[in-house]
Amino acid sequence: MSLACRIGRSLGTFAAVAALVAGAACTGPAGPAPTAGMTLSGAPLIGKFVWRDLVTEDPAAVKPFYAALFGWEFEERRALGAPYTLVKQGGVPIAGISRAKRALPDQPVSQWISFLSVASVDRAAEMVQQDGGRIVAGPLDLPRIGRGAVVLDPDGAPLGLLRSTAGDPVDTPAPALNRFLWTEHLSRRPQAVAQFYARLAGHEIRRTEVGDQGYWVLSSQDRPRAGVLRNPTTVDRSVWLAYVQVADPAASAARAAQLGGKVLLAPRPDLRNGSLAVIADPTGAVLALQRWPM
Repeated sequence: MSLACRIGRSLGTFAAVAALVAGAACTGPAGPAPTAGMTLSGAPLIGKFVWRDLVTEDPAAVKPFYAALFGWEFEERRALGAPYTLVKQGGVPIAGISRAKRALPDQPVSQWISFLSVASVDRAAEMVQQDGGRIVAGPLDLPRIGRGAVVLDPDGAPLGLLRSTAGDPVDTPAPALNRFLWTEHLSRRPQAVAQFYARLAGHEIRRTEVGDQGYWVLSSQDRPRAGVLRNPTTVDRSVWLAYVQVADPAASAARAAQLGGKVLLAPRPDLRNGSLAVIADPTGAVLALQRWPM
């Protein structure tokens, strides 16, 4: 039985998050190293989000969706004894897909989880617990990768922790279309969350205003890494929302709907100059679509 299945059985509704450990880019003995095609840093980029995993109830349904929407390519593998799909864009690995089943019929589990580079996964997981969060899976060694864990941060948002022995994906001068661009924490306690991540990953914090609310930018290595804001939705749940860069968010959102997804937020002139849309894939996993520059 895989680690994900063992943890999923014991954690009930958090089975989807637990399945993520198998998706932390690890492979079986016969597979090539998951870093093939990636340009890695010589030193870890602590505080950067370096990997994404989609935990979904139906991988077969979402792969055609993302292939048509973003031009993503897929490579089938096995991780810790379970099927795992490596996602590539332009031949470069950018994410993974693993399967999870609902623990309860009325509770969907599909979601994107972002992995944060930390100096020590064990120490970071300990800090999460000390501040009121919860360890969902790990810490454990990931073959050919390093060490990882999945946690719920003190505000309840699922988060992956990763310390790669091979290095992290390098920073590029400009973001690429149809790849991950940004990560935002939709929070119940944004200032406290920003301060927590400053302690966890050494982020520098800069507070600014976006519209009529505060916005906290988290930076490391002199680069913005993520944003934190009060959750603007009526859902009382914190989440790290992953962003994909697109050329035309309105057209991409419309295409997502045609492919079986849902448009949760259509572009509006009064919201970031119409540069943002939020969608859900056919299994309910949520992504933001962002034109950049705005």
